[in-house]
Amino acid sequence: MQAKLTIDLAAIVANWRALARTEETAAVVKADAYGLGLAPVAKALAKAGARTFFVAQTEEGVALRNVLGPGAEIFVFGGLMAGDEAAFRDFELVPCLNSIEQAQRFAVAPTGRYALQLDTGMNRLGLEPADLGHLPDLGSPVLTMSHLACADEPDHPQNAAQLSCFQEIAGTGRRSLAATGGTLLGADYHFEMTRPGIGLYGGLPFAAAQPVVTLSLPVIQIREVAAGEAVGYGASYVADRPRRIATLSAGYADGLIRAMSGGATLWAGDTPCPLAGRVSMDLLTVDVTEAGAPEWLDILGPHQGVDALADAAGTIGYEVLTSLGGRYARSYTT
Repeated sequence: MQAKLTIDLAAIVANWRALARTEETAAVVKADAYGLGLAPVAKALAKAGARTFFVAQTEEGVALRNVLGPGAEIFVFGGLMAGDEAAFRDFELVPCLNSIEQAQRFAVAPTGRYALQLDTGMNRLGLEPADLGHLPDLGSPVLTMSHLACADEPDHPQNAAQLSCFQEIAGTGRRSLAATGGTLLGADYHFEMTRPGIGLYGGLPFAAAQPVVTLSLPVIQIREVAAGEAVGYGASYVADRPRRIATLSAGYADGLIRAMSGGATLWAGDTPCPLAGRVSMDLLTVDVTEAGAPEWLDILGPHQGVDALADAAGTIGYEVLTSLGGRYARSYTT
């Protein structure tokens, strides 16, 4: 029996609306809509009124165009890579040009409209301020953007430093600096467009987000374990007293990463059930002593969101979402 992953599209739409701070609120749907399914998520957002979308790679842009058809504006963060010119032209994608080399490539083979991505201090993607005087004549961009490195930490001094740099070099017109964290920093960071990502899917730093995912795992077997007996690989868990241990059908092959071992909690209704031992490729072992004989346990749901589960694994909610595997029986609610 497959584990069940339920995705609440209405919650995604509600989160997008709740994050609307400007006249134009885009939606970031890269990485298969953060692991939750590009087609259903993008269709739901478009139906709700989203007209502007961001993806990371050319292939994602092509897939999104095939989902949404004409009309939607699709930006590609990675910009115009060599060999992708035809795809940008044929599918009306907008490259976020990140370097002099990409700008020169666009000048030689213009694909339509373009955006400029500026580096304001993150040193990851984007044109340095000194590059701007050496750009070929491309006409005006349809968007000038940058990205904040520390927006999840509102008091971090780099936020103000990047804002000041962006104000100095971005000029006028249509501008975007804020993803989810930047949106929550306030109006100074909003400019003409915000582009929330993780907040749409129920993740921090949007603490007021509606929860989006429920992940329920089936119990294969329950056994009695005596005090002193070990459970799982490496005998890393040893029962301190008689315990009832359930074996569940899911593991790190399903995106429940091994770092959760010894720290994660699952839920039988309102009863917490701690993980017992290491996460295996296809199996989890869970202490259900206080829960009777459950047939299903939730690892994501009303009692535990993606960020709480991420904390147990020493990671972030982004990784939990984007790691969710392909073996789940997925369903969508509206």
